[in-house]
Amino acid sequence: MILGMRTATFTLLHVLISLVGIASGLVVMYGFLTSRRLHRWTTLFLVSTVLTSVTGFLFPFKHVTPGIVVGVLSLVVLGFAIAALYTLRLSGPWRATYVITASIALYFNVFVLVVQSFEKVPVLTAVAPTQKEPPFAIAQLLVLILFVVGTVLAVKRFRPDSSLSATAETMAEKRVA
Repeated sequence: MILGMRTATFTLLHVLISLVGIASGLVVMYGFLTSRRLHRWTTLFLVSTVLTSVTGFLFPFKHVTPGIVVGVLSLVVLGFAIAALYTLRLSGPWRATYVITASIALYFNVFVLVVQSFEKVPVLTAVAPTQKEPPFAIAQLLVLILFVVGTVLAVKRFRPDSSLSATAETMAEKRVA
């Protein structure tokens, strides 16, 4: 039992939180590429991604696993993203820091999604049972390339207009949603 829940129930909750983090993170990435600050989506992404890492630490473990290392790294980059956005208000180099660290946090979640997919989805497990086979490596390499290219473009394009009113931003969010 974890937090009073059966392990299977807690696992489902953890996976759902992770999927919310990935989905909202993709919307935030779209916002970076179109130079829009999507406040609600960003908050959902940051909160759910922090919760993904925190809930991951609650699973029983006997030694440090790659998942724990990714969780720690994710929390570190999320700390920078949150500080850059909410404390430093994207001023100067903190705009790029925010985009890069938020993108890295999203990449970590997608990286783990690919790992878990190759572990749990029978057709993927069949083509890469040990995750050392070419299909697994190719999938992870493609994800990495997409994120590197997306992050570079996002840093170049994300220049939110600081004079944009909250009302205009809310209207922009409604168009995306």
